[in-house]
Amino acid sequence: MNRTDPAHGAPDPLAGEPTDELTTELAGELAGELAGELAGLAADAPPSLLDRIAARRVHVAGPLEGLQVAFTDHGVAYLRAGMDDEEFAASFRARFARPLLPASRPPAGLVPALRGGRLGGLRLDLRGLSDFEAAVLRAAARIPRGQTRPYAWVARAAGRPRAVRAVGSALGRNPVPLLIPCHRVTRSDGTLGDYVFGAAAKERLLRAENVDVEEVVDLARRGVRLVGSDTTGVVCYPTCGDARRITPGHRRGFRDLAAARAAGYRPCLHCRPGDATPT
Repeated sequence: MNRTDPAHGAPDPLAGEPTDELTTELAGELAGELAGELAGLAADAPPSLLDRIAARRVHVAGPLEGLQVAFTDHGVAYLRAGMDDEEFAASFRARFARPLLPASRPPAGLVPALRGGRLGGLRLDLRGLSDFEAAVLRAAARIPRGQTRPYAWVARAAGRPRAVRAVGSALGRNPVPLLIPCHRVTRSDGTLGDYVFGAAAKERLLRAENVDVEEVVDLARRGVRLVGSDTTGVVCYPTCGDARRITPGHRRGFRDLAAARAAGYRPCLHCRPGDATPT
């Protein structure tokens, strides 16, 4: 039985079991609050939050067919060619463990970077790389368009001159080839070497940058790693811009920098050749 209000003799709802009217009113208020909470949960995540969790994907025209690019709020994170949508998404998830959503347009600067072979102001998202891998990619990014450098050069530029084999492994994990031009890195014996998209694609990219591939292959076959000018006494990598200006009658070939130094030549200050490091 309900207790009564001593002053009025009416039931006191706070002192015992609630009345049927109060129960109905409270239930209605709770249902309304719950519905509001559920509606909030069903709303889309704010774009800023979604961009921190997911990456975006886009097809883009470039020097190779079938290019797809994934990018985050930090920049371009992944680039691959010749994959269908499902393969690209699976490859991205296996490496980055992030969801991938379609984008309506590529990030600013991507198309000019692919066309011109230079990053310009394009941002890259290289999180997840080791310090060594990041150093190798920074070194490779410094190779000018239309020129090549051997693995040994990249190793020296990355601060690990004896890690020539490891350089090859790091370049093989390059998440953004073309943007970081690992196709411009050759074997230390002068041959073109491997490439993430295959040897034919590497040769095609170098030819598009006006690299004389036939000369590179011929010099490698003859054991010539460096070329010098007998008028300037400077020795360069064969694809260096300075080396291209040497006329045939003044061109001298050398197997390494030690041989060039012994002949009185000094290294080019632009391409900075160095002594070969054993692989």
